[in-house]
Amino acid sequence: SSEVLEAIENVIQGVLESLAQKKAPVLTVANRRDWRNIEFKDSVGLQMIPHCTTKQIRSDCPQSAPRFALMLKILSMIYKMVQSNTYATKRDIYYSDTLLFGSQSAVDSIINDISCMLKIPRRSLHILSTTKGFVAGNLSYTEEDGTKVNCTCSATVFTVPSNVQGIKNLISHAKFVLIVEKDATFQRLLDDDFFNKVSPCIMITGRGVPDLNTRLLVRKLWDSFQIPIFSLMDADPHGVEIMCVYKYGSVSMSFEAHHLTVPSIKWLGLLPSDLKRLNISKDALIPFTKQDENKLASVQKRPYIACQPLWKKELEIMAASKLKAEIQVLTSLSQDYLSRVYLPNKLQFGGWV
Repeated sequence: SSEVLEAIENVIQGVLESLAQKKAPVLTVANRRDWRNIEFKDSVGLQMIPHCTTKQIRSDCPQSAPRFALMLKILSMIYKMVQSNTYATKRDIYYSDTLLFGSQSAVDSIINDISCMLKIPRRSLHILSTTKGFVAGNLSYTEEDGTKVNCTCSATVFTVPSNVQGIKNLISHAKFVLIVEKDATFQRLLDDDFFNKVSPCIMITGRGVPDLNTRLLVRKLWDSFQIPIFSLMDADPHGVEIMCVYKYGSVSMSFEAHHLTVPSIKWLGLLPSDLKRLNISKDALIPFTKQDENKLASVQKRPYIACQPLWKKELEIMAASKLKAEIQVLTSLSQDYLSRVYLPNKLQFGGWV
């Protein structure tokens, strides 16, 4: 915490020195969303280059002055929280003055800019993000406040903890982790008692694009148990992109890649090649929209696809067919095909890429 306080004090000192010299204070932040500032490393994923291009948030420019003021406001809130050892969610910060902040997305963006500017992970700034992910299966742990969580006993779903860094005493006999893209598929596998039938496993879902806590938990499970991690996504460009976020990270959070990515994640399904192999009827597939075509083209150009020849092949199959499928398409073969046939066969005989 002293490191955080010192980092904020240095920023404020810079502002005061500018004022003393009768200069307009400026805050300098990295261009987080610029691909030119990102490099790809096999072992880490997408990470920010050391000397990246920056942008200035000036206090004397009508366009950026409001953002400058909001950054100082949130810095002061962080400073007080770190001093008093209290925490707040991003929602708490927004609702402390909705008129001032204008929108939740403005708050989220400023918090990420501050984290990147100070080179301090967001959790250490005492800001928690609201969790939407779920976890179930063969896992027990103790939360920071001493609450014991045991996912192993039942088919109960537990919310991913809001302070993943603080959980300890992780115990599991799981043979693998299964990341499931969507809540509906996750619930279906729970109803079928999948994580007890095949072999003990941990199931986790970010319910679409994963939030920070879900990504942190996947990384924590990898660090703790070093067991295979498989992903089960829709066979569409959006599903592939979500899987890439877990595996290689996102451009906007590349400055935190070391804590968030798990490059060893395997793509278990639903593979575009599975659709042909299983003779899925064309009527059950969904034609691409223009948006799907653009998304797929953008994913195919990303630096990490070049080092994944098997992924590249799958994406080419998808691009050629211009058809996509949700995991639910497997119910056209039989109601419990996913948990009874598809996943057990893949896990036993190795059908992942």
